[in-house]
Amino acid sequence: MSSITSKWFGEGEKYVKAVFSLASKIAPSVIFVDEVCYFLPSSFILCSCILWRRENPGEHEAMRKMKNEFMVNWDGLRTKDRERVLVLAATNRPFDLDEAVIRRLPRRLMVNLPDAPNREKILRVILAKEELSSNVDLEAIANMTEGYSGSDLKNLCVTAAHCPIREILDKEKKERASAVAEDRPAPSLYSSADIRSLKMDDFKYAHEQVCASVSSESTNMNELLQWNELYGEGGSRKKKPLSYFM
Repeated sequence: MSSITSKWFGEGEKYVKAVFSLASKIAPSVIFVDEVCYFLPSSFILCSCILWRRENPGEHEAMRKMKNEFMVNWDGLRTKDRERVLVLAATNRPFDLDEAVIRRLPRRLMVNLPDAPNREKILRVILAKEELSSNVDLEAIANMTEGYSGSDLKNLCVTAAHCPIREILDKEKKERASAVAEDRPAPSLYSSADIRSLKMDDFKYAHEQVCASVSSESTNMNELLQWNELYGEGGSRKKKPLSYFM
């Protein structure tokens, strides 16, 4: 979004055109829109087979024009048989998308929280360049981090990595205080080579400090599951029947 928005009126539409034009020239290519719910929220309606704009008082006219331009160019990709441009979008709030946008996304895949084997793979990627002690069991760490997201696992590893650094700093502080008390020259500082490798106790300590940021019973997660059941790939597509009141 930051790369196509501009303070000058009308520049946003030009940048949107440029994105699709460049994608067509270097095809095959992918146009990825992160947090699409904030760029294309529920502000479009279809009426008589024409895309109309629903007024949103809190939205600027320039932003509405840029969205319209994006939708028009997106539809243009579907009219070209040999166009090899894929529009890929990601969001944590798919229920905020308008149905006109959902229809243009034929495949909707829900990326759920990782299970234990995938958490172990994520840990291996995060800790690939770290020095680990022989007692570190990544499978055990993966099993005790049920409900953790990839971001939570990263925070866990960062917290664990702080443990040996904290030990070095405490050791330096004690040696410096001892040197001052005995009127000796201050000892030299430790280098990164003096930092010990990560131990299993570090990850156990980090597990006590870092908890899962997403609850499987939260309102947002329930809404995601319900939306996936209705619109997502593999869902039942069963909608509740309408009720009529007399």
